[in-house]
Amino acid sequence: MKNSISHEKGSVIVSGVGSYDGLGAAIAQKFSKGGYPVLIAGRDEDKLQHTSIKLKSDGASVEMIVADVTESDAVAKIVKKAKSLAPIELAVHNAGGNNPAPFLEVTQESFTTHWRDHTLGAFLLSQATLPHLLARGGGTILFTGASGSLRGKAMFAPFSAAKGGIRNLAQSLSREFGPQNIHVGHIIIDGGIDGERLNKRLPKLRSDRGSDGMLQIDAIADAYWTLHHQHRSAWTLEIDLRPWSENF
Repeated sequence: MKNSISHEKGSVIVSGVGSYDGLGAAIAQKFSKGGYPVLIAGRDEDKLQHTSIKLKSDGASVEMIVADVTESDAVAKIVKKAKSLAPIELAVHNAGGNNPAPFLEVTQESFTTHWRDHTLGAFLLSQATLPHLLARGGGTILFTGASGSLRGKAMFAPFSAAKGGIRNLAQSLSREFGPQNIHVGHIIIDGGIDGERLNKRLPKLRSDRGSDGMLQIDAIADAYWTLHHQHRSAWTLEIDLRPWSENF
């Protein structure tokens, strides 16, 4: 017999949090403002500490843990700390970056790093949180995808392979656990994000793209909120977020 879902707000895990001007921080802030206790996880202690302080100064109910989602022991610590806040209700896998390179110059180490950060991290976080979501009677797992989840761009081979793996993982989990009241969602970020990482790497891109030509971080976070709160009679497995000016 399926457990009845608790209507008290559970905890939210957001992995891959770094800069305060990044997507992970925006997702954490969105859910915290909505009354959820949030745990942010990331590898860079200095960035994570700064982000945590900034979020708390904004009134967010946020705790932090320095952890690498590619390590099973670290993921277990994330889950344990999230449980101490409240039963886990939502896990967001938002970890992983991209280092474009000509394919013939891609090293095995680079390819493996992309796979570990994106795909293995998604697997470990899902496998660790699912038993708790099931015990609660339901919950949500959301994965951050990209244009590379759908199509491989030149010099993006490691990134696209890793992101494609997450997309297929999400589809498999949705089919297996959807009937058990677990909503699995895959969010395709189909364009440049107007945040610290991209603006630091390509400082002219914002002005070149024009008004709203890049994805606004708070608008993306709104989509994560909407997915988590969908009625289960109309769950979305995959959503493609794209600026009005983005080619596809």
